[in-house]
Amino acid sequence: MTNNFLTTIKSLKLIEGCKAAQLYALSSVGASTSGSSGDAAGASTSRPQPPPPPKTISMRSGSLYYPHAAPSTSGGFAPEPHLPCGLPVADALEPSLDACLRPVDHVGALAASYRRVSAAMEGGGDDLCDEYLEQHALFQPMGDARLLRRALRAARVHADDPHRRVVLSAWLRYERREDELDPPPPPLAPCTATTPLLECPRAAVFASVSSGVDPVCPCRRPPPPPSTPPPHRDTSEMDDDDEEPETNDLWFIIGEEEVACERSCIAALSKPLNTLLYGGFAEAHRDRIDFSRDGITARGMRAVAAYSRHGLVDVDDFPPDIISQLLAFANKFCCEGLKSDCDTKLAAMVRGVDDAHSLIDIGLEEASHLLVAACLQAFLRELPKSLTNPDIARLLCSPEGRECLDVAGNASFALYYFLSHVAMEQDMRSNTTVMLLERLNECAELPWQKQLALHQLGCVMLARGEFEDAQEWFEAAVAEGHVYSLAGEARAKYKRGHKYAAYKLMNSVVAEYDEPAGWMYQERSLYCVGKEKLADLQSATELDPTMTYPYKYRACALLEEDNAESAIAEVSKVIGFKMATDCLELRAWFYLALEEYEMAVQDVRAILTLDPTYMMFHGRMHGEQLIELLRGEVQQWDMADCWMQLYDRWSAVDDIGSLAVVQQMLAREPGNSSLRFRQSLLLLRLNCQKAAMRSLRYARNSSLHEHDRLVYEGWILYDSGHRDEALAKAEQSIRLQRSFEAFFLKAYALGDSSLDTESSLSVVQLLEHANSCASDNLRKGQAYNNMGSIYVDCDMLDEAAECYGIALNIKHTRAHQGLARVHYLKNRKQAAFDEMTKLVKIATNSASAYEKRSEYGERDIAKSDLNTATLLDPTRTYPYRYRAAARNVAFPFCFPTVLMDENKEEEAIAELSGAIAFKPDLQLLHLRAAFFDSMGDRESTLRDCEAALCLDPTHGDTLELYSKSSSRPEPES
Repeated sequence: MTNNFLTTIKSLKLIEGCKAAQLYALSSVGASTSGSSGDAAGASTSRPQPPPPPKTISMRSGSLYYPHAAPSTSGGFAPEPHLPCGLPVADALEPSLDACLRPVDHVGALAASYRRVSAAMEGGGDDLCDEYLEQHALFQPMGDARLLRRALRAARVHADDPHRRVVLSAWLRYERREDELDPPPPPLAPCTATTPLLECPRAAVFASVSSGVDPVCPCRRPPPPPSTPPPHRDTSEMDDDDEEPETNDLWFIIGEEEVACERSCIAALSKPLNTLLYGGFAEAHRDRIDFSRDGITARGMRAVAAYSRHGLVDVDDFPPDIISQLLAFANKFCCEGLKSDCDTKLAAMVRGVDDAHSLIDIGLEEASHLLVAACLQAFLRELPKSLTNPDIARLLCSPEGRECLDVAGNASFALYYFLSHVAMEQDMRSNTTVMLLERLNECAELPWQKQLALHQLGCVMLARGEFEDAQEWFEAAVAEGHVYSLAGEARAKYKRGHKYAAYKLMNSVVAEYDEPAGWMYQERSLYCVGKEKLADLQSATELDPTMTYPYKYRACALLEEDNAESAIAEVSKVIGFKMATDCLELRAWFYLALEEYEMAVQDVRAILTLDPTYMMFHGRMHGEQLIELLRGEVQQWDMADCWMQLYDRWSAVDDIGSLAVVQQMLAREPGNSSLRFRQSLLLLRLNCQKAAMRSLRYARNSSLHEHDRLVYEGWILYDSGHRDEALAKAEQSIRLQRSFEAFFLKAYALGDSSLDTESSLSVVQLLEHANSCASDNLRKGQAYNNMGSIYVDCDMLDEAAECYGIALNIKHTRAHQGLARVHYLKNRKQAAFDEMTKLVKIATNSASAYEKRSEYGERDIAKSDLNTATLLDPTRTYPYRYRAAARNVAFPFCFPTVLMDENKEEEAIAELSGAIAFKPDLQLLHLRAAFFDSMGDRESTLRDCEAALCLDPTHGDTLELYSKSSSRPEPES
């Protein structure tokens, strides 16, 4: 921190920066939000503002928000036809603002959440659902889909009322929509064999079938045996004395009809009725009571009489309109038992959206908790489609709708958290999104809930161009303790023309913390110029190398200096570990500037694979249109050429190049299911799970043969966690026709468990059957590589080496890694290192190749390889753990092949802390906790253990360390 603020101002050349022309860009707010196109209108201010950039791009495409500059005439840049929007401008770039909770001390927040969950469990678990929802919010900036789904599942397990069970089961189903086979089932259809129990619509609504004791989904539970009817008695042989006629001592007059009842039975329905019929009212002395003005028909009153005698609401005897009358009667006269039975029966009648439409008004009018929950479930399981229905949107979005739902016990923070999440994904700037976030704010009670709702409202208003409102919402979020909202407040001030105020605010944030976060420097850089701006961006990258904006800014700045090659190298750094469409678009733009059209088209094809709807150049041009525009500038391949190109790029470990070739082949043969399947494999390798599942579904839906369709269905089931069902699909496919993919799927599914040697060899046999079927060398190489891995696990090293050798002969380059492992296990460490060097020479930008080679190199070479791996992919945790362990002789168990330095715990902790700051990882947290424990720092040890257990409550080593540290007495102060 500095005490001379004027010095800081002068050093940043802030006055010159404020005098400079300001270039504004539409804000792409939100970690992963999207929406339809729309202009962001700036708020009026007291001072004149420079004109905004061209109003450009659709939020849905997520492409770059750049005003365009005139094409450069120097540096060999391309002519105007191939740069229809000019060149990107560095100063017009703007980083996204995460629309989620982002604590400054993320580790401390995770640890505190774990402690609250533990305390709630010890106290009976009343608040566990809300605690797990908080974990879901904390996991959002980490972007780990598995953590997010685990938190939702835990919240659903501990939801103790139908409303929250309905909301959370619908949310789980919504997040799993990519796994659904086409056509998707109706929203309230009975569960299939692969539907998770926690998503069962019946189990969500009816408490009697949602018990965690019974793991069988009620939709698949066998019906109970029919009850034995009473013995039949022939009424012709009955005496008068045997008859048991109903006692009618009370008649209700409704219009011109009289309904016979039994006074004692009616009185037993509720205390008010008992008082009416036996108290001091005139009706107590009458045998006929006029109910003509009590809102019930004669048929409805007969149903009341029948219920009072038998205690049953039979759907076969009473249609919905009569049960509705019973419900109204029950509410009027406080008949709790009758109301509960009617509520349950009507809720069971909701089998789809149409039923929900017809019954929701009755449920709201009569405040029927279960019926409204059932109707709400039908609407939620149709999201986002249901939000386009005016009636449903009015109920879910308006203040009046929330009040009605609240009266029926069906308004909650969880409901609007889910709804606003969906709305922000669809269209961040829509009125629907704003209204849902306002309802979210109204339901917020806990501090984290208020922070989230207020911050998201600020983000949405910023995206809509309502900067004054955005500033107010961000300030309210800051007042609730959300420091990250200061970044939004500064953005809003800047947009309103107050650049110096924005800088001053972010500078105070950076100065306040001894260890500022990367986003603080990134945000301050927006309001700096020249070298100071670049210095802040460099600090941001050092603290959090996963943020893309610094790379993009530096790349555009290099392009403006006519250094396109360096610009491409800069943006390629982030593409190497994060397949971001905006970064790929930027690199394609740079390639166009260099007239390297082949490479530009390759990146465009990769973009279209990730997002087929993506619009480039401010949303003005679809990728396919650009490809067509460049058709005369690139070499055209037929399908045979494409197969050769795919083979070469696959062998060269060029995943993006392979992805582009497959996309080109699919443009020629869009119905080729085999190509779609290969596309999904490449996307999985690039860690693009959602896009991979989409390609896999396309493969399944375009299959012409049943046996292929079964294989793709099996992979969908396997990837969604249904191993046994996937295995059954593979066997079914093999019965229809022996094929490589069916045997490969069966082998893969069987091999995904701890197997003994005999079972492992049976998997090898399946892979041999696969290779005996028709296929290409790309897939056969994978099969041989897998066989080699199994042989290594069985300690059959010669057989493994043979399999890896066959794989390498057919150019399955990744087999070098397996063969290196064989050499190492045979005590040929140098040969292992040499083998991995062959892979490194081919896959020059593969962080995993360098990381693996480090295991076989000498100490200095190993450190060099791991440093290179970190530069190529800073999200890989192994290098940080290695370097930390190498500094402390107390931890040889972590990496036994490393020669440890003398004890340097502080350096080791600093190494781990640098990675944890932008990636709170389980292994990193556990190792740092172990270092703290060795130093006797009990408090830090417990904090890191608690944060790690928040990520994985079952991690054995952390549980052991936590228990050991917790049992130690606290040090005396």
